This record gives sequence, C-alpha cells and structure tokens, in this order.
Amino acid sequence: MMGKNNTPLELSAVGATGAAGANAVGNMPPISKYDNVSPRHNMSVRIASLVMRGVVYLGAIVATAVLLLIVGYILINGVPYITPSLFEWEYTSENVSLMPALIDTVLMAACSLIIAVPIGVGSAVYLVEYAPRGSRFVRIVRITTETLQGIPSIIYGLFGMLFFVTALHWGLSLLSGACTLAIMILPTIMRTTEEALLAVPDSYREGGFGLGAGRLRTVMRCVMPSAAPGITSGIILALGRCVGEVAALLFTAGTIAQIPNFVGQGAFAFLDSCRTLAVHMYVLASEGLHMNETYATAVVLLVVVTVLNLAANVAIKKLRKD
Repeated sequence: MMGKNNTPLELSAVGATGAAGANAVGNMPPISKYDNVSPRHNMSVRIASLVMRGVVYLGAIVATAVLLLIVGYILINGVPYITPSLFEWEYTSENVSLMPALIDTVLMAACSLIIAVPIGVGSAVYLVEYAPRGSRFVRIVRITTETLQGIPSIIYGLFGMLFFVTALHWGLSLLSGACTLAIMILPTIMRTTEEALLAVPDSYREGGFGLGAGRLRTVMRCVMPSAAPGITSGIILALGRCVGEVAALLFTAGTIAQIPNFVGQGAFAFLDSCRTLAVHMYVLASEGLHMNETYATAVVLLVVVTVLNLAANVAIKKLRKD
C-alpha cells in the first residue's frame, strides 16, 4: 500500500511498474490450447464423445447377447440328449456315436499342426531374421500369404481333391485331409509368427550379438522366448480352424465314421477315410434323422473348443511369466 508521504516521482514509478506488469500478463500465452475454444465447440465434442461411447457399449452388448443366445440355444437343445450311447467306441446307425469323430478330430488337428507349424514358424523366422528387410522377395511372400488367408476353404478342398486325392492317389483319407488343412492354416501361422517376431525390440538382438552369440543362437535364446506368446496365439487360431473345418474335409477326408486302425495297418492307416466332429454334425443334419444327436454333438464340439482355448490361455500366461 502507498503511504501518504509518497512523492510524485515515486507514484509515477509505481504506475509504470504496474503498467509493465499488466502488459507482461496480457502477452503471456494461454495456459491450455483449449482456453480459447468456444463453449459451443466444447459441447459438440462432449456430445460426439458420448455418442461414440454409446456405440461402443451397444456393440459390446449386442456381441455378448448374440454369443449367449447361440451358446444357450445349443446347450438347451443338446444337453438333454447327451447319453452314454453317444460315446460308444463304434458308430452304428442306431447310436450315431461321436467317439470316432472325436478321435479323428484330434488326429486330424495333430497331423495338420505337425506339418504346418515347423514350416510356418521357420518361414517367418527366415523372413524376419535372415532375409533383407524391405526386400522385394519379402514383400512378395507377405502379399501371397495375405492373399492365401482370404481364399475360401472350398477352394482348398477342391485343390486337395485334385492333388492329394487324385494325383497322388491317396484317396479320401486322413492324410489327404491333414495336408489340405496344413496348407489352409499355414498363412495364419506365418503371419502371426512374423508379427510376434517383429514386435521383439532390436535391442534383444543387439544384446545377443554383443555377447558374442551367433544369429541362430540369438534368435533361439533371445528372440523366440519373447515371441513365444504371439506364436502360441497363432497356433491356437490355426487349431480352431482345423477343428471347425467342414468344406475342405468333405472333398479330401470323406465322411466314413471310423477310427483308423493303426494297430493292424500301421502307417497305412493314414490312408483310411474318416470324419471329424464338424463333418459328423454336417452329415447328421443333412440326413435329418438324428437332429437331437446333432445338437448333442454341437455341445461336445463347443466344450472341446472351450477347453482348447482355456489351455492355450494358460500356456500363454505361463510363457509370459517365464
């Protein structure tokens, strides 16, 4: 506060200081870039945000409701008809047992993964770790892989019928179906493995090289453990496609409900015709004589897929912890 005895010179100095301070404050930039935004603009932004949030919530609710509706419908129509006769070892027209189809599903998926996983993972490792990054060869392979992912399964089935069944004289067999499925799931395994490897920081590779490790040892000890969860996810996606495939197997594996006789025929049992659970459901639904057993088979297939997904999630979490 100014006292009563201030001279005119002092008063003028105080006034000049106050004016300079006011000018300095007036020339300061706004604290936030939103300070000069009009209230109408803020209101429109809030409305758009609320609308987008509502759309996201609505999509989540609709997706959950559809899933619960499908699962509930299958369980209501299928659980009452799950009987011991449905799990008998041999299939007959009276019991329409799903046990041969269940075992064939496991065999088909296992054979397909045994063929596709080493080729897919090895190809992805070469493209990411060994091939020159950004080369024309890498781009061509990626475009081809992405194109193969979009081809309908019926096309794979026709190719398998013409090549494996007819040209190689394997007939409608477990081996023909497994090779066809391996070609189908190969692009999925390659792309997911490649993305998992690309997600690993280059510092991991540089650390391995700095310690004197070679490229192969660096990839196996430094890169692959970090990419293992992503690779496992791709394998699980491929496994789900193997379990649920119908069209391709109709042309390559056939529809005979039997378990390959490995005890009596040995390796030649791979040339026996068989049917998976998905094909079993399709055949029963096409006949229209055992619709109740069809729903029961759908319940078993749903349980199998759920167990596989849970096991995969447990494996992925364990790999991430390690």
